[in-house]
Amino acid sequence: MKNKKYNMSDLNNVMEGLLAENGCPWDKVQTHETLKNYLIEESYEVVEAIDNKDSENLCEELGDVLFQIIFHSKLAERENKFDFSDVVNNVTAKMIYRHLLMKVQILLKMFQKVGKY
Repeated sequence: MKNKKYNMSDLNNVMEGLLAENGCPWDKVQTHETLKNYLIEESYEVVEAIDNKDSENLCEELGDVLFQIIFHSKLAERENKFDFSDVVNNVTAKMIYRHLLMKVQILLKMFQKVGKY
């Protein structure tokens, strides 16, 4: 299995399995609150990998953060609040808006410099 390339669907299936009726007892009792420290810890490990310029470890730690995001999303989905696709949709819309806004601000500054605005 070492040569297999997994994708988001595979990761989602793993998470579904962990939270299933016959899944992992530890995972099944977790909440957003009980997982907070794990998200913080994994985020610090990402920063440490960056500081150490360790790209192999950075890849691993980013995966751990992604797993935390999937975990929280799955918990929210079970509460009928949102799911992972909502997280992706929201961050995509936010980045498009932010970058569009930045481009508009740059254009306004350019127009102001040439006296056309």
